[in-house]
Amino acid sequence: MTSTKRIFLIHATPVAMAPIAEAFARLWPEAQLCNLLEDSLSRDLRSAGGLTDDLKRRFRTLARYACDAGADAVLFTCSAFGEAIELSRGELDIPVLKPNEAMIEQALEQARKVGILATFEPSIASMTAEFQHAAQARGVELEIVSGACPQALEALHAGDAAGHDRLIAALAEQVQGCEVLCFSQFSMTSAAPAVGQASGRTVLTTPDSAVQKLRRLLL
Repeated sequence: MTSTKRIFLIHATPVAMAPIAEAFARLWPEAQLCNLLEDSLSRDLRSAGGLTDDLKRRFRTLARYACDAGADAVLFTCSAFGEAIELSRGELDIPVLKPNEAMIEQALEQARKVGILATFEPSIASMTAEFQHAAQARGVELEIVSGACPQALEALHAGDAAGHDRLIAALAEQVQGCEVLCFSQFSMTSAAPAVGQASGRTVLTTPDSAVQKLRRLLL
């Protein structure tokens, strides 16, 4: 029998917590989840206008804490901090996953024209860079289109999940010229059925892809 694996989830916003918990419950219920929430990170990133040395240091501190607490792996759930997560990964000897990397791998297996949808606009730049880096590593040409709808995140924070999903579905209809649509935040996951129906395209979400990759790495 496989021993239980302890997965630390590090969040920069509380709205990311439910989607990843649901994905684990559905795809890997045996995993032991530990949650670290530091929601000043996303506010401070927005105020700073970019990823500062201080924000990078704070991410590394959180990752080291998780490792010291017995984590078998760490999964960050906010996609706007890619460079900071890379630094954390280089310092630890356990798997440290960026929220998007597993989904990006899936997308590149399926398409060469990818659409990125976001409700937290700063995540688009970091996710685009991740896609481009992954495509270059594979030696493939990639076309990326993107769109953001901050109002959807505001709706979610206000408790209007249905409005959140409708706004993202409307955004998906506006983002054309791609074969696959990728959500840039865990918090967007509930909109996947509506987006698939509205757009007629494949929709990939970060939580499902991340859980599947972690399970492959650890079992």
